[in-house]
Amino acid sequence: MTDIHLQSIKQRYGIIGRSEALDRALSTALRVANTDLSVLITGESGVGKEIFSRIIHDNSARKHNGFIAINCGAIPEGTINSELFGHEKGAFTGATGDRKGYFESYDKGTIFLDEIGEMPLDTQTYLLRVLETGEFIRVGSSKVQRTDVRIIAATNVKLEENIRKNKFREDLFYRLSTVPIQLPPLRERREDIILLFRKFAVDFAEKYRSQPIQPDDGARLILENYSWPGNIRELKNVAEQLSVLTESRQLDAASLGKLMPHLLNRNLPSAASATEAGAGMQEREILYKLLFDMKGDLNDLKSLVYELIRGNNLRVPDTMATRSFALPLSMGRSDNAMPAAAPIGLPSQPSLAETTANEEATPGLGEIRPILLDGKDSFYSTEIVEDNLSIIDNEKDLIRKALRKYHGRRKDAAQELGISERTLYRKIKEYDINS
Repeated sequence: MTDIHLQSIKQRYGIIGRSEALDRALSTALRVANTDLSVLITGESGVGKEIFSRIIHDNSARKHNGFIAINCGAIPEGTINSELFGHEKGAFTGATGDRKGYFESYDKGTIFLDEIGEMPLDTQTYLLRVLETGEFIRVGSSKVQRTDVRIIAATNVKLEENIRKNKFREDLFYRLSTVPIQLPPLRERREDIILLFRKFAVDFAEKYRSQPIQPDDGARLILENYSWPGNIRELKNVAEQLSVLTESRQLDAASLGKLMPHLLNRNLPSAASATEAGAGMQEREILYKLLFDMKGDLNDLKSLVYELIRGNNLRVPDTMATRSFALPLSMGRSDNAMPAAAPIGLPSQPSLAETTANEEATPGLGEIRPILLDGKDSFYSTEIVEDNLSIIDNEKDLIRKALRKYHGRRKDAAQELGISERTLYRKIKEYDINS
């Protein structure tokens, strides 16, 4: 596709911009126009998806036939089948006569289905049949009819997410996206922002019979660095407001910030904000994993000490009696120090006061005889085992431990793990964990 042809198409449809991503999308639309392939246009709200559908239709062999744009999210679920495929008299309450649907009325033409992700599941089934066989049935009828309609669909959401949530048919997605076209958001077209702003400023100057506003370098910097979540539609609204509210036709950064303070927001992503996928919980999950590992290691250490004491029939001093012993000066002493808890489940041991009657002991904790292990075979060869540092494996293990602790109650397990119940459900399914 030559640059001259692209420029003529841009002038014809009022497309302003020189970004590479925009030119690539426009070139794809023109190449696929002369075919009957289904096209799926994706992009955020306000990037101009409907204009691209008109470009495809106007440059196709169907350009002399009808074209209609339908917003699937604006039609109630109970009537969308009737709107698209028609109905017979008496098919439902209020059906006082036969009615043709869009697929019948725009035969040989093009139907643009905007916000296809909002289409009900049963309607998706009927649409899939039209795409595969060209056949449809009116609501309340048993007669199969045929149509030759080209479908161009568009969405501002990720249909892959809707497929995982069972809100969109996977087979319909692949049937619609024979040729996908991705339109870039305005924040990825920084070089086009000022061009668009000037175009809108001139248009509104003619509308309101005034001089167009001219942003200086500071104002241009603000406009170029704003994220523009509403894309071209938002930029157009801002240009119109400034054309009306600005007294001077020279727009500087101070005036722009005063009139449009939200343009100064950088809208940078926050590491602490949670998303539906639970990405924001990553650091918190790692912290809880470390705490659980430390707790497990401490419990293992306690068990090892208790087994050594029990297996070697060792005597443990009375912890209450040792409280009166002076600590070494190097350690210091805290008045609020709490006594160490005695091991649970161990046989009662004679206190230190009782042992002094039979054994020679000196006052002072630093001179208490050490605990010795009896037997020559008390020590075993050891093996150093490297810890598993895989986050995924440790995450699986933590989830299994939490589920076992709460006997499969996922709500309590999620609270213990410090994650949302929705995130826990997703991870159980992702890791195929049987709770």
